[in-house]
Amino acid sequence: MFAGKLKRLIPALGMALVLCTSITTVSAHHVPEAKFDPDKPMQLRGSVSKIDWLNPHVHLFVEVEAGGTTTSWAVELENTLELRRNGWTSSTLKSGDVITVQGMAARDNSRQVWGESVIVESTGQRVFTVSPAVPPVYANGPTPRWPDGHPRLGAPAGQGGGYWDFPSKSSLMEDGVEVVMDSSGLLANIEDADNVAPFQPWALDLYKYRQQNFLRDDPMFTGCKTQAGPRIFQRPYGVRLLEEIDHNRIRNFWGDGNQNWRTIFLDGREQTGRPEGNSEDPLYWGHAVGSWVGDTLVIDTIGFNDSFWFSNGGLPNTPQLHLIERFSRPDLATLHYEVTIDDPSAYTRTWTSSWDMVWVPDAELPVYYCQDNRP
Repeated sequence: MFAGKLKRLIPALGMALVLCTSITTVSAHHVPEAKFDPDKPMQLRGSVSKIDWLNPHVHLFVEVEAGGTTTSWAVELENTLELRRNGWTSSTLKSGDVITVQGMAARDNSRQVWGESVIVESTGQRVFTVSPAVPPVYANGPTPRWPDGHPRLGAPAGQGGGYWDFPSKSSLMEDGVEVVMDSSGLLANIEDADNVAPFQPWALDLYKYRQQNFLRDDPMFTGCKTQAGPRIFQRPYGVRLLEEIDHNRIRNFWGDGNQNWRTIFLDGREQTGRPEGNSEDPLYWGHAVGSWVGDTLVIDTIGFNDSFWFSNGGLPNTPQLHLIERFSRPDLATLHYEVTIDDPSAYTRTWTSSWDMVWVPDAELPVYYCQDNRP
């Protein structure tokens, strides 16, 4: 159970805390503390009336009897993808099963609880437990290349699938900074906020506000809005870079959210991005043009709006946001990603953040849809 509001260390599910990187945890669609209060632990016992197996979170509906009165409660769990990955299905429980739930009560005092522990009374089994995904283990090899010598950013020749996942950072922070965050970008200590990036004063205040409110205003949580910018390389469920050589472009797909993609143009066209968007400048993803510089793909993107969060953890951005992204593949298993952020309205200078991702071979992106079916 967490204690206090942000001046706390977040358990890493048995893994060590490492400075300069994030804490490895299972990532929910939203931070549970945004909706539930860690200072209000509760337990309830009742019979299951329904399992709502939908995203962004699965819900158990439980009938609780007390003092001759029966009340209905909603127990919120992880999303369908995480539960399936851990072996649980919509048939794990059936209507009428009696369960005991321990967790956090809802902040708004509604009859909802975050299910940290669900135990079936008839068997004593704890169900719907979730452990972190782990990177695949396989023999590494040299960088795969196209006939022209450029690194392949997707599957090696002869392989039909694969994607990049398991980022070594899960939120933006300036290279060289030593702060501890969890997988959602929540700081272990709010006093570290001004070390994360060279904020303008208003941007630092907004960043702290979002942190102190447990990221509850994240548009991805409140309305299933898409993520964009570097955030797509730090969310769970991976990214895929589909190189369409004949069309001089790359389509960048990502697994988290609504199976979206952006187009990166490599045909030498001008940078024409603008926040209001057009057929080539989607409102959230900006206009991305790129070229190879040696073994590094350099992408220039402008034309973002400010209706999304461009990083986990709630770092602010404005329509002046200008990104220079650099992709390199030093070996088969590693994608190195570096992004330079230029947004003079939000930051006092340009700054850079970088991290690595791991190649998941012979696999398709996990299918996760944010259906926005919950308040």
